[in-house]
Amino acid sequence: MKRSRRGIRSFYDITRGDVDVRRPVVTLFSGGLDSTYLLYRLVQAGAAQVHALSVGVGGDERPEHIRRIADQLGVRLHLSDRRAAFVEEFVKPAITAHAVYLDTHPVSSSLSRPLIARTAVELARELDAGTILHTANRSQNTLRRLDGALEQLGFEGHFGTPYDLDPVDREQKIKELRAIGLDEMAERSASGDSNLWCREFESGILDDPEDHAVPESYYRWSAYRQVPHPEELEVTFRAGLPVAVDGRELPLAEAIELLNQRVGAHGLGRYTGLEHLAAGVKVLEVREMPAAWLLLASRRHLETAVLDAEALREKMHVEQVWVREALEGRWFGGLRTACQAFITELVAPVTGSVRWRLAGGRTGTAAIVAADPRYVRDREGWEQASIREELSRLGGAADSVNRSGQW
Repeated sequence: MKRSRRGIRSFYDITRGDVDVRRPVVTLFSGGLDSTYLLYRLVQAGAAQVHALSVGVGGDERPEHIRRIADQLGVRLHLSDRRAAFVEEFVKPAITAHAVYLDTHPVSSSLSRPLIARTAVELARELDAGTILHTANRSQNTLRRLDGALEQLGFEGHFGTPYDLDPVDREQKIKELRAIGLDEMAERSASGDSNLWCREFESGILDDPEDHAVPESYYRWSAYRQVPHPEELEVTFRAGLPVAVDGRELPLAEAIELLNQRVGAHGLGRYTGLEHLAAGVKVLEVREMPAAWLLLASRRHLETAVLDAEALREKMHVEQVWVREALEGRWFGGLRTACQAFITELVAPVTGSVRWRLAGGRTGTAAIVAADPRYVRDREGWEQASIREELSRLGGAADSVNRSGQW
C-alpha cells in the first residue's frame, strides 16, 4: 500500500511535524545560496540525517567548494556523476527533437531536471528517506519540473521546496550564513544553472527584461577573447545525431565540449529569452550555448535537405508538443515518449554533413551534403530533364514543341 504524500511548500511544513527529521532527508544541493541556506535550516531544525545530493551533468560544479560547505554544516554529501546519462538519455533526444522553446532558445534545465529527480529518488529509496527537498521558488520553472518528475517517478514520501510559500530575503540568507563563516555567499549577483549543453543566468541583476545588461564576466564559452581568424568547421550526422567533427568521429559529450570552445570563440551561441511560469507571466533567462546553436542549425539544414516538406511541417508541430511536455515537468509522461518515437522514426534518413565558415557575425554555411538528398545541384539541368520527363509522359504532345521551345 502506498504511503500518503504531502507536498513541501514552506519551512513550516518541515518543522511542524509532517516531516520526520529523525529519518534521512535528501536535499538537492548545488553549492549556491538557496541550497546552502536550506541545509543550514535543516540542521537548525534538528534533522539528524541530512543527505546533500549534488548531481554532476557537466556544468560548472566545483566539488571542492560543495564538499567544504557540506563539511562545515555537518551533512552527508553525495556526489553523483551523471554526465554520461545526461548526454545519452536527455541531450540526444533533445537534438533530434530540435528542442527550441517557441523559436527563441534551446531548452536546457528542462533536460537536466528529470535526471536530477530520478537520481534523488534512487538515493532516497536506498536510504529509506521519507523526504526529498529542492530549492526552486515560484519564479523558477524548475519548481514544476522537479515536482512533476518526482510525482511521475512515484516517490512515496514528501517532496517539494520550502521556498514556494516561504521565500527568504537574499540579504537575510547571506546574513545568517555569514554568521557561521560562509562569507562567499554574498558574491552571488544572479542565479546560475549549468550543464554540458548550456550555461544559464536569471534573477538578481537580470530580473528586469527592460534593463538587463549582462556582465561579460558571466560568459565562459563565448567570453570575449582575441578575435579569432575565420575558420571552417564541419559536423557530420547519422540518423539525425552528430557523430563527427571535421571528419573525426567523437562521442557526443566530447563533440559538445569541443564545439562550445570553438564556436564560442567566435562569440556565437548567446540567447536571451522570456519563458512563461505556471501562472502565465514571463521571466527573463539568459543562456550561452555555442554547441547547441551550431548542432541544431546544422541538423535542421540536413532535415530540409532530406525530408519531404509536409513531413517536416508535421515534425515542427510535434517538436513543440515535445518541448511543452518537457517544460511542464512531464518528461516521463506518455505524450513526450510518443512524440519522441515519431521524431526518431522520421529522422532516421537524416544523414550527411554541414560545413560552416565561422567568422563572428559573418558566419554562414559553406556546404550542405546529404546522403540521400532531395535538393538539386543543377537547376537548369533539372528543369530540362523535368520537361523531357513530363513530355514523354504526354506522348504525342512532345511533337508540338518546335526546336526553339515555342508552342
